[in-house]
Amino acid sequence: MSQIPLNKNILIALLTVFMGTNILAQWEPAGDKIKTEWAEKISPENVWQEYPRPLMERPDWKNLNGLWDYVIQSKGKAAPASYTYKILVPFAVESSLSGVMQEVGANQELWYNTVFEVPKDWEGKSILLHFGAVDWKADIWMNDIKIGSHKGGYTPFSFDITPFLSENPKQKLTVKVWDPTSDGPQPRGKQVNDPKGIWYTPVTGIWQTVWLEPVAKKRIVNLQTVPDIDDGVLKITTEVHGAEYGDIIEVTAFDGTLAVATAKAVVGEQIVLPIKNAKLWSPKSPFLYDLKVSLRSKNVISDEVKSYFGMRKIGMKKDEYGIVRMQLNNEDYFQFGPLDQGWWPDGLYTAPSDEALQYDIIKTKELGFNMIRKHVKVEPARWYTHCDRLGILVWQDMPSGDEGPQWQNHSYFNGTEFKRTSESEQIFRTEWKGIMHFLYSHPSIVVWVPFNEAWGQFKTEEITEWTKTYDPSRLVNSASGGNFYRTGDIVDLHNYPGPKMYLYDAQRVNVLGEYGGIGLPLKNHLWRPDDNWGYVKFKNSKETTAEYVKYAKELKNLVKAGFSAAVYTQTTDVEGEVNGFMTYDRKVDKMDIQEVKKANQEVINMLKSK
Repeated sequence: MSQIPLNKNILIALLTVFMGTNILAQWEPAGDKIKTEWAEKISPENVWQEYPRPLMERPDWKNLNGLWDYVIQSKGKAAPASYTYKILVPFAVESSLSGVMQEVGANQELWYNTVFEVPKDWEGKSILLHFGAVDWKADIWMNDIKIGSHKGGYTPFSFDITPFLSENPKQKLTVKVWDPTSDGPQPRGKQVNDPKGIWYTPVTGIWQTVWLEPVAKKRIVNLQTVPDIDDGVLKITTEVHGAEYGDIIEVTAFDGTLAVATAKAVVGEQIVLPIKNAKLWSPKSPFLYDLKVSLRSKNVISDEVKSYFGMRKIGMKKDEYGIVRMQLNNEDYFQFGPLDQGWWPDGLYTAPSDEALQYDIIKTKELGFNMIRKHVKVEPARWYTHCDRLGILVWQDMPSGDEGPQWQNHSYFNGTEFKRTSESEQIFRTEWKGIMHFLYSHPSIVVWVPFNEAWGQFKTEEITEWTKTYDPSRLVNSASGGNFYRTGDIVDLHNYPGPKMYLYDAQRVNVLGEYGGIGLPLKNHLWRPDDNWGYVKFKNSKETTAEYVKYAKELKNLVKAGFSAAVYTQTTDVEGEVNGFMTYDRKVDKMDIQEVKKANQEVINMLKSK
């Protein structure tokens, strides 16, 4: 058989096609676990392309999400000489969507490597490298120069990489991550090394967007906005890098395209912006004003960012019966919502897409709720912006951590507290402050929750008072279902499965911080084929819905008795837990939505019908 000579151009074309196909084949979801419909739409080219910081937006940025190189090796070893495998950033290495689905553990480290180019039209700017979140300890190198480290799995951080950029257009970024999960004292939420029952898979490494931003030498670093509806003003505090004496901050508020207020102050001074006849933000009317913030030096704008704010007030006041009630915008307001873990079968801590991230909030609103308790996890900034825009109140938990998982026996008022090491205490304080700083300006957040069910609970009065001092504009729920101290604004009871009031404080808001947990396992939508868990279990949607409505009717009587809020467990199934309104893959609503909505609205309206 004679050989047919290949044309050189055809050979090059065939090689190009093969190589391109091979690159694409380097990523696909790993494992055979259930997945959401959004996972099917993901590719290395389109993963998480949305702007990651809506509260402080600049027009220019570059997304670094996509396929990176990675290696897992023993803890303490030098940087790897080469990288053999690919991982899809920003999904944790244990997740299916990372393309890896491999656990790391405390005795190993995860190394990332990628190469990027800085756009040519950014010349003359300072280049910031941003990480949305990395769990837990990250060390960063630019072009083989170590530029810094960060500890904390839930807060964003950044570096000015300008001095370390190479003249070569190709810039090398290396990241090393160590995460001890349940072998360490750090905040970790529901992650454990041996997930089962109510405990979930570890999350290691980059799990939020990595991005570049060109900025001026003089620039706005942070905005903090506090609405005051009683005085009709918005208080604005800015952090500025590189400011000189005489530099000025100018702010302008917009209702749509109409400028409604403008004010100026020298850098470092708080700005009080009058908002006349303010349109108030609430779940029924989540109106947001736009905000433009400019940094002026000798009347020349050196930096400008876009933001937004909502005019709303969260408070508490005794009603005519002497019961302390939560108030929204100076009116008694019953807050009712699900316990939201924020986990995904395909991305674990990371939603597969921004559309998916919104979905649970939209579904929560469809169920007739007005609140979400974000449980021992912190979400990306875009999640809170979706809550701001869609109109849902948020109770924000501090992710639990340290030795455990364990709960101490509840001691009602002045119980025995957990003894943390000085290292553990410092880690807690640093990350809790960082979380509050990160989320301070979101109008949807109305309650801070430092501790959950006594896990790691320490120096309760001190931590509560510090939290209250750091942010006096919100309520503090010292210990949701934990050991109770006469501090903070809220006494929070947990009871499963049905609602129950077994403690009452006449000087604080009384809430049912967790109840429910009605289980319904659905075949083909389970993380585990068997060994699934719920506080109570039923066989079909009708029975499950009926039980939920029964609990809602019981809750109505407890609203009269003194409860001002309630949290139902939970939004979705999570791994082995089957007590969600939705299956873990979000493909099936397990209860009758209209019946649940009707029951929920009746509970919420109890305070209005007095």
